[in-house]
Amino acid sequence: MTYLKSHWQLLALIAVVFALWQTPIVYPLKILVVFLHELSHALAAWLTGGSVVQISLSPQQGGFAITRGGNLFAILSAGYLGSLILGVALLMAALRSQSDRVVTAALGAVMLLITLLYVRDLFAAVFCVLAGATLLAMARYLGHRANDMALRVIGLSSIIYVPYDIYDDTIARRGVQSDAQMLADAFGGTAQIWGGLWIIISVAVIIWCVRRILGHSSNIILRP
Repeated sequence: MTYLKSHWQLLALIAVVFALWQTPIVYPLKILVVFLHELSHALAAWLTGGSVVQISLSPQQGGFAITRGGNLFAILSAGYLGSLILGVALLMAALRSQSDRVVTAALGAVMLLITLLYVRDLFAAVFCVLAGATLLAMARYLGHRANDMALRVIGLSSIIYVPYDIYDDTIARRGVQSDAQMLADAFGGTAQIWGGLWIIISVAVIIWCVRRILGHSSNIILRP
């Protein structure tokens, strides 16, 4: 009961996101999570000495990142696990810092920069420009609590979506082309084995997040 009182806002937020997940209301949020997935591939490429050729998003909530060089194992693994870490980082920024507006602005600026450098298709370009501009406007014109809530929504959505997306891509729909299938083709094993391993890791990260990041209370103090 104490836990519910201390974190009821986050729990309510999770319930709302789940309830609306199949509706058009959260469609932009889904595409933003896909962007974080593809951005994670790009980050892994850069961190392992590679480069990025193109990043794309599709209206069907898919996407791809074309990279050159770098560590293939890290790049393929980074899509799901990297977007999970980015989600945790955004949630941590909301819960454990007062820099919400700075983080929101940074995310918006990154989206615009990625669009300028690596996006070539119309849908991805329009979405990233609109989303990036919206985040920058929020950071500029809205207060701390509004930006805090935005980071919570984005962070939680990315965290929640990762294990579901892994299961859907590697276990529920066997045979589809996915990061896990490409990893299996390159390094052996099966997509189901890699997907199962990623699910275990993602659940462990989520448990750590619950234990270490939430703190005594995660509720936003509402003042008149």
